[in-house]
Amino acid sequence: MAPTKAPDSSRRSDRSRRAIHDAALALVTEVGYRRTTIEGIAARAGVGKQTIYRWWPSKAAVLMDAFLDLAGRSAEGAGSGGEAQSDEAAQGIPDTGDLVADLKLVLRATVDELNDPVLEAPTRALTAEGIVDAKLGAEFVHRLLDPQLALYVTRLRAAQEAGDVRAGVDPRIALELLIGPLMHRWLLRTLPLTHAYADEIVDYAVGGLAPRP
Repeated sequence: MAPTKAPDSSRRSDRSRRAIHDAALALVTEVGYRRTTIEGIAARAGVGKQTIYRWWPSKAAVLMDAFLDLAGRSAEGAGSGGEAQSDEAAQGIPDTGDLVADLKLVLRATVDELNDPVLEAPTRALTAEGIVDAKLGAEFVHRLLDPQLALYVTRLRAAQEAGDVRAGVDPRIALELLIGPLMHRWLLRTLPLTHAYADEIVDYAVGGLAPRP
């Protein structure tokens, strides 16, 4: 008689984590952050509350990890033929030698991500909660925003070395000229967030960054 193979606990844990991630993202999309609860996530995922609390201290922490996991899966999908925006996030901002074209490409990708209904609700939830929860806000910046912003810094520094950006420009401040307007329009929902708007931001910002005669 063949020996019985023991259950793979690590695989079971991975399945449970994925189910919890999916449940958290689904609930925050359907009912919003405030009405999403640990109890609701547990019920949706088919696990006990104690399982969630064993891995995360709060629903905010669950949502943070769920969102990072979703972003990682999107990047993996892009690597096997998915949309360009996720691939750019994984590989960095391209350097074709044309700063304007490169920045327009990545800002258009950012517009697509902000308009993606799968990503929008958890992004808004984490952004809003991070304003009132300083610890969560710092973690959101450290784990999610800083790695993305570093890509802009790298590209702008390369542009400085190529003579396309003034030597005295601070890349960390300069990137805020690009990202800030997009986030402002996205947060307030006053006007549509479009590729044309992203292109204009790049034209205005780079015009101010270019070397002066």
